[in-house]
Formats: sequence, C-alpha cells, structure tokens
Amino acid sequence: MATFLYKLGRFAFRRRAFVALMWVALLTLAGVGAATAPAPGATSFSIPGVEAQKAFDLLEQRFPGASADGATGRMVFKAPEGQKMTDAANRATVDRTVKSLSGGSEVVSVADPFTTHAVSKDGTVAYASVRYDARGMELKDTTRDTLKKAADDARAAGLTVDVGGDALQAGAEPGAAGEVVGLALAAVVLVVTLGSLVAAGLPLLTAIIGVGIGVSTITTVAKALDLGDTTSTLALMIGLAVGIDYALFIVSRYRSELAEGRDREEAVGRATGTAGSAVVFAGLTVVIALAGLAVVNVPMLTKMGLAAAGTVVVAVLIALTMVPALLGFAGRKVRATGEKRRPRGSEAGASAASAASGQAKPGPGVRWASFVIRRPAAVLLLGVLGLGAIAVPATQLELGLPDDGSQPTSTTQRRAYDLLSEGFGPGFNGPLLIVVDARDSDDPQAAAASVTDGIKHLKDVVTVTPAAFNKAGDTATITVIPDSKPSSTQTEDLVHALRDQGAEVRSDTGAQVLVTGTTAMNIDFSQKLNDALIPYLGLVVGLAFLLLIVVFRSILVPLKAALGFLLSVLAALGAVVAVFQWGWLGGLIGVEETGPIMSMTPIFMVGVVFGLAMDYEVFLVTRMREAYVHGESPSQAVVTGFRYSAKVVAAAAIIMMAVFGGFITAGEAIIKTIGFGLASAVFFDAFIVRMAIVPAVLALLGKKAWWLPKWLDRALPNVDVEGEGLRTRDDAVSAKDADPDDDRELVRV
Repeated sequence: MATFLYKLGRFAFRRRAFVALMWVALLTLAGVGAATAPAPGATSFSIPGVEAQKAFDLLEQRFPGASADGATGRMVFKAPEGQKMTDAANRATVDRTVKSLSGGSEVVSVADPFTTHAVSKDGTVAYASVRYDARGMELKDTTRDTLKKAADDARAAGLTVDVGGDALQAGAEPGAAGEVVGLALAAVVLVVTLGSLVAAGLPLLTAIIGVGIGVSTITTVAKALDLGDTTSTLALMIGLAVGIDYALFIVSRYRSELAEGRDREEAVGRATGTAGSAVVFAGLTVVIALAGLAVVNVPMLTKMGLAAAGTVVVAVLIALTMVPALLGFAGRKVRATGEKRRPRGSEAGASAASAASGQAKPGPGVRWASFVIRRPAAVLLLGVLGLGAIAVPATQLELGLPDDGSQPTSTTQRRAYDLLSEGFGPGFNGPLLIVVDARDSDDPQAAAASVTDGIKHLKDVVTVTPAAFNKAGDTATITVIPDSKPSSTQTEDLVHALRDQGAEVRSDTGAQVLVTGTTAMNIDFSQKLNDALIPYLGLVVGLAFLLLIVVFRSILVPLKAALGFLLSVLAALGAVVAVFQWGWLGGLIGVEETGPIMSMTPIFMVGVVFGLAMDYEVFLVTRMREAYVHGESPSQAVVTGFRYSAKVVAAAAIIMMAVFGGFITAGEAIIKTIGFGLASAVFFDAFIVRMAIVPAVLALLGKKAWWLPKWLDRALPNVDVEGEGLRTRDDAVSAKDADPDDDRELVRV
C-alpha cells in the first residue's frame, strides 16, 4: 500500500492543478445541487419490529385519513389568580381562540376544552388540542404564526397561555457560533504546532472543502432519502474533525521528509506513502464503526451513520490527493519559521554528536515516553484506576427520548408541560394509546370492554377513556393517563403491565392488544438500542480487530487497543451522566434541565469513539512499529514513536476536542450531548489511554507485543503501512548508484 500511495502522492504533486480543479469542481457541483434541492421535511421516525410501531402502522390501516402522524398542538390556558376558566370572560376568550384556530388550511380538528371536559378539577387550567394533517417540521410558517398569534391574543385578554406539542417544532440549531469558535481554536493549535501559517491553513482548507462536499451532497439527497437536519450536523461535526487531523498528519510527515533533505516531490510521495497509509486504515476503522450502526435496524440511525461515513471517505480521499497537490502549490512555505534544510543523513549524525557532547535536549514527548518506560506498572495502574473512577456514574445511566419536560424553562413548550402537570397530573403529558385489534374476535365490543376493565385495576392508572371504534367496528383505541411522568420508571412498568395483560386478553377473546403512543415508542426505542449494543460492539470491534492485526501484524497490540477503547468510552459515558443526568457543572455548558440521556447517545458514541480511538492508535503505534521493524528495541521504538508522533497526535486531539466542543452550544439536546461526550472521549483516549496506558503496556510486554504466529503471518496480506517497500526501493537505487556499470534492471517494488 505504501508504494501505491507513494505513487499517488507524486502524481497529485505533479498534476496539482488538475487535482485541485477536480476537487473544486466537485465542491461546486455539490453546492449547486444543495442550493437547488427541495427543502427536506421532517425525518420519519420508525422502529421496525417493536410493538409501538406495529400499533402505529395498524392505526394507519384501520383509521385512514386520521393523520396519525400529523403534528399536534396543545394550547394551555391558566386563569388569573382568584378566577376560574369557567368564568364568563375567560370562557369567552377561549371560545374566540378556538374559532381563530379552526380556520387554518392544515388544521384537521380543534377540541374545545369545555365540550371535551379538558378543564382541571379546580377549574384553573384548561387546554385546547389542535391536530394538523402535516408533521411538525412540515407545517407552513403561516400555520405556526396563526398558532402564536392566537396565544398572544389570549394573553392580551389576561390569561396565562403557553403552547406545547410538536406544532412549534423547528429545525435543528447546530450552534454556528460554537463551530466558528471550534475552528478558530483549531487554527491556533495548527499554527502553534506547525509554526507556519501556510502549513496551518492547509488542513483547515482541505477539511472545509471535504465537509462542504459531504454536507452539500447530504442536503442534495435529503428530501429523496428522508434525511433530517441532525444527519448533516453530525456529518459536519465528524467530517471537520477527521478532515483536519488526516491532513495534519500528512503535512507533518511531509515537513519531516523535507527536513531530512529530500526534494519536494519525493517528500510528498513518502509522506503520502507512510502517513497516508495510516490515514487509510484510520479512516477505515471510523467508516466501519459508523456504517455498523445499520445493525441496530433503526432507519434514522442507519442514515446518520452512513452519511457521516461518506463524509469520512471524502476526508480520506482529499488527504491523499488534494493535500499533496496543495503542498505543491505551497512550495517551501510549509516549513516552520527559521527552519533550514539539512542534507540527508545529517540528522542522525547531528543527533549522535549532540548526545555525545551531552547537549541533547529531548522534547516533552520523548521525556514522557522515557518516564513511562521507567515506571510502566505505576502509570498503567494510575491510568486504569483514574478512568475507572470517572466511569462510575455510567452505572446509573438512564435512557430516554426528550419531551417538552426536558426543554429549558424559558420555552413555551416547557411552561405548557408544567401547566398541564399542575392541572391534570404529571402523567397527562405522556398518555398511552391502547389499540385493540378485534378482527379475529367473535365480539369486538366485549373484547374492548374487557381490556378497559382490566386497565382500570392496574397500578399507576389515573384515567381510562371509553373505547373508540373505527367505521368497520373491528379496531378500537383506548387512551390511558398514567399517574407518573413520561420518563419515570413507574410509567415504564405500567407499559409492561399493559402488555402482559394484553397477552391474557388475546388468549381469552382472540383480540390483539397493542400499546403505543410517544411514551411507549420511547420505551421501545431505548430497549431496542440496549439490545443492539452488544451485537454492535461485537461486530465493530471484531472487524476493526481483524483490520488492526493486518496493520500491526500483532495479536496483543490490537487487543490492547480494543480494551483501551472500552476504558475511554465508559469514562466518557460517565462524564455525560454526571453532567447531563446529575447536573454536575452543567451550568457551565448551558445544561438547564437534567434528565435521562438520549437513547441513541451511548450506541452512537460507541461507534464514533471507537473509530476515533483507533485513529490515534494507528497514528501513534504505526510509527513505533516502523521503528521496531527497522531494528530498534521495543523500548527504543516506543520512544521513537513519541519523538515523531506525540506532538502531532496531541495537536490532533486538541483540534478534535475544539471541533466537538463547539457543538456543545447547539440548541438540540442530542447534538449538545454527543458533542460533549465526544470531546470528553477524545481527551480520555488521546491523553490517558494512548499517551499513558499504551506505552506502559508496550513497555511491560516488550517483544511479546509484536508477536504473531508464523502461520498467521504467512496468511495475512502485507499492506506495508511502515513503508518497508520504499526503504527496499531506496536500497536498490543506492546499489545501482554505487555500481553504475551494473545494467541489471531494478526490481520494481
């Protein structure tokens, strides 16, 4: 592989104008497609195979035209102090509001609170339900404006009015200011690390072009493939981070090759052949982790993973082609200020002379690696115990999906949620919908009555509405109001109890009972993700383990990498629980409300963190492997790896943390949570696992770390990540130069 990428890098360098124009043309094409593409609607949320989804699909069939997936709005009224909603003036205000809401083109129905008995027992709170024929994010602006104006008019009449439901749902707010701050911090780190504005600008420019192509392509196909705003935001987050890092590693290696005295074209070829090989395998691990989300069998999660994986592929291709091309345009300006070109071979001699004279001044990476090698057991124990302590909160992880109760108290949705809880009880915000499929029952009415009677005797039930049948009379719906809030364990227990009772009803009457509704769907979604986590881990870790065996030609190094990843992700989940569930230091990052962690956060973090963790493993350990293959002792190889890679890996980690940290300012809960979780995971993995635990383990294992059974060594393909083929080529060229009369053809490598 190193030889192929070496040739690719030299080709891109020589044909730099063509390569640069090709990528600019792709960016332009993707941008035009995004600009002319139809606006995407709301992402459809379905969970194949779970009971709540089956019930929802059944409702679509048996109650046609009911707009079961349409948006809903709840306008909640509260009477002034000392008054009741049934007072004549307040009742007149509600009547005017209901009439003003009824005339919209997208309105299916408006329920008058005084005819539907939607008034609290003390008479102080009432609500009007509005149903629409379009989903929340697909509603017209005029429809939302009508809803807001009706609320404002009612407030002007003296009532307290707030609106809940998904009718006011808006698109994701990715936190543009945070992204700019993240990019600015990344630029500062690049300048400090590389010491040249030109060298620092290359990774930023190529990363922006890469995510521009990726996100624009996603926007172009969003309508056709049903992709939501969150998909683009996550692709942007991951694409920026890996795009900057991949380019940084190639630019850094190019500067090292220049410093050793090679000409620019040769330096580009070698940088692409060696660092580029690491980029390819690092990118493959990220793609495997993201594409592997398909095993969860949640369409929305699959699309998010594949879209982000596509952006990573673009980042890898740009690093291998456009970065060498831009290095050709940059000339020698990529060198740090004051850096002089040394003749080849002078570096080793200068180092030896400095060492002999006692003037050697090793960098911080070398000093740290030397310290770890002297105290490997202590460093390993401290690192494992420290991450283990941070991971402890993860044992209390509670999963759920956000509802209006998780919104900031400054939002009208949250205030409406609180008013409904005050007037009707906390369970009123999470009603359960029971669907009775009595098509195979001899007496559908009796079957529905049996279900209703059974529900009334269950614990934690406040209200059970009478069964409402469809026109055919074979399917009924029953609404159950729990006594507990939607995200509570009591409500989850009630859902399970309802399903257990449904099994008994089917055996007695032949009717099938299904439990659905937003609360039940959230419970099923969380359970499905929990059930899929172990198979997903097995698939992703297993495939990446095999890939790393090929890269490192070792059994223990990939095993160590996988175990280190588990420490990183558990510690990151512990930090997420402490901040977003327990509220520790949450005010510092704008966490106004604590509660259950988004259901998809753990499995998504597992995928992304694993890919990024393997990035650092590949970048750091391949340089150690390269030194070991070239004759250094295991301990010397560890120090050499840190000498050449520690600074750049640390810079890459800080850049990733800055990019991910920028998304903590996002308005959408999942983006904020994942941004914080990924930034934490990168810190733990890069600076504790890869910089401390990995060298400690390698020092303890010695030569055993690089052991591989002979039969397996023969069976594995030789991908040559270390650039051994390039060294063989150099030796052949040197031999030819030493014997100019030797007309034997050089062996092509």
